[in-house]
Amino acid sequence: MSEIKSAGRSIDLLFEKVLCMNILSSDYFRDLLRLKTYHEVIDEIYTTVTHVEPWMTGNCRGPSTAFCLLYKFFTMKLTVKQVHGLLKHPDSPYIRAIGFLYLRYVADSKTLWSWYEPYLKDDEEGRISQSRRGASA
Repeated sequence: MSEIKSAGRSIDLLFEKVLCMNILSSDYFRDLLRLKTYHEVIDEIYTTVTHVEPWMTGNCRGPSTAFCLLYKFFTMKLTVKQVHGLLKHPDSPYIRAIGFLYLRYVADSKTLWSWYEPYLKDDEEGRISQSRRGASA
């Protein structure tokens, strides 16, 4: 299985430092250690993700479930086949969105167009923000 052609950044440099530290110290992220397989992480995205902003809104302002799960995928170093599986997943726009975010942070920028181009006219909707009604991806 081939890995994604990487931009070569280490995992701790993919997100801004504060977001990375908040993800690693969150109870939710620590609970994700129980997930061992790609399919378990996809199931978790399906059941818990409702938007793809990096931060939760409200008083706690912790990292969002989407970005904790995205970081979990960083630790798993997805293969090309697995990323294609995310991008083509029929069950949730959030599974697909996390696939695109994974590429945005991990992939070599010279390869992004070849990944994104087939999906530019995709009309599936999803919420980017949890705070604004009707915001769609």
